[in-house]
Amino acid sequence: MRYLFIYRPGEDSDARPTPKQIEEMGAFIGDMFKTGKLIATDGLMASKHGAKVSIDNGNISVVDGPFTETKEIIGGYAIMNMNSKEEAIEEAKKFLKFMGKGSSEVRRMGDPPQA
Repeated sequence: MRYLFIYRPGEDSDARPTPKQIEEMGAFIGDMFKTGKLIATDGLMASKHGAKVSIDNGNISVVDGPFTETKEIIGGYAIMNMNSKEEAIEEAKKFLKFMGKGSSEVRRMGDPPQA
């Protein structure tokens, strides 16, 4: 089963992770790739570099960043193969421990039917 991990750092910033966080993330990511669990991952730039495109009753609006609600800011994502929701939650906990703050939303993805 594929799971999408959405990391919300709790603040909107161009600040880079600390050298220690980069080292720990690198080891974590390397281990996940070696086991075949990690499909894709990346960090995202601050919201001031983006835009929000919305539609309501056929009317499209575009709002350039930055976005004011920091609880909505997504700092990065990962797509991983997990055996269960519980396993996905445990991996999210490991990630958050070296990040030190924020939250990670864990969402099961719609896997294609098996032939």
